[in-house]
Amino acid sequence: MATDIHPAANQRFVENLASRLRRRQVVGSRAAALETLLVLRQVVSKARFSNIDQLVEIIRSVGRRLVEAQPKEHSVGNTVRKVLHHIREEYQTATKGTTAGVPAKGGFSISKFVLQGQPRKHVPIQKSEIKGTLKENDPDDPDSFARGLKPVLMEAIQDVLDELETVYDNVSKNAKDHIHSDEIILTLGMSKTVEAFLKSAAHHRNYTVIVAETAPSYGGRDMASSLSSAGISTFLVPDSSIFALMSRVNKVILGAHAILANGGMFAITGSLIAATAARSHSTPVVVCAGQFKLTPLWNLYHEYGALDFGDPNSVLGFEEGDLVDKVDVVNPYYDYVRPELVDAFITNDGDHPPSSIYRLLKETYDDEDNEI
Repeated sequence: MATDIHPAANQRFVENLASRLRRRQVVGSRAAALETLLVLRQVVSKARFSNIDQLVEIIRSVGRRLVEAQPKEHSVGNTVRKVLHHIREEYQTATKGTTAGVPAKGGFSISKFVLQGQPRKHVPIQKSEIKGTLKENDPDDPDSFARGLKPVLMEAIQDVLDELETVYDNVSKNAKDHIHSDEIILTLGMSKTVEAFLKSAAHHRNYTVIVAETAPSYGGRDMASSLSSAGISTFLVPDSSIFALMSRVNKVILGAHAILANGGMFAITGSLIAATAARSHSTPVVVCAGQFKLTPLWNLYHEYGALDFGDPNSVLGFEEGDLVDKVDVVNPYYDYVRPELVDAFITNDGDHPPSSIYRLLKETYDDEDNEI
């Protein structure tokens, strides 16, 4: 049976999202992850396959198409990896009655040792029962395998979707344990996760937030306006004031675009300045991010955020003609923040130091999906 992304309707959904990703009409890690998940759900619901390998190849082909459209939006690839991980888990449960995450075959490896030493806490969830016995490559009824497996696959995808939709609430549920009364918090840029975290803490604590305006995008202005309208004492400052103010700051709270395998991260420009200033003043740096931003990749690029640059005109306009001809203007959209500059990651699955990111990746994704 062909493993095509069959009907034309499915192809249309995939190409439509790829086009919007390429044109930056879908912006933001969570928005891209949600759109990707909705497309994958549509593809799985209409896919025809007679064994698990065909289904995995269908999902991989969709994932490759979307990642190629916008390789710098890491949450797209992360979402595909997570769906593949859930599909394999459901398949193992359906065929062997086990949810073991580590295959029995194969030799010793550190990753298996880590998984065995840190077992996942499984919460029993009532799943749809698969009626009858699944039979792959059935010549009499080629669609029987897909018919039997699809209900639990749709529930697994729905679980991932629910996690994405509630990520802000789950990250910020313990905010009051991290922010204390009369503290001064520094943040920068506009991060929906950090915004929800700070607003949640404000229900229990009175504190002050200093927001760097994050030129030239000036997302900090939107953040300061939002926090102020929620009744939080907020000060908007230029980026050049970060180091001068750091001696008065109790904690730096940042958002992340992607969390890498070594515990480093890509974050909005200015994050590296804030984290470096915090390190020189021994001020803790906390990063708020959903687990869907965990990426099994390393920073093998330039120190700038994976060579993702914004419009240089917003830094130095063309009206400065004499100067423009003599300089190269660089406007990186993201900074790469090294793991030693971060104290803790606050995710929807608890708090973790940068050294634990490797273990989280092993629990969240399968090794064979590191390269889609």
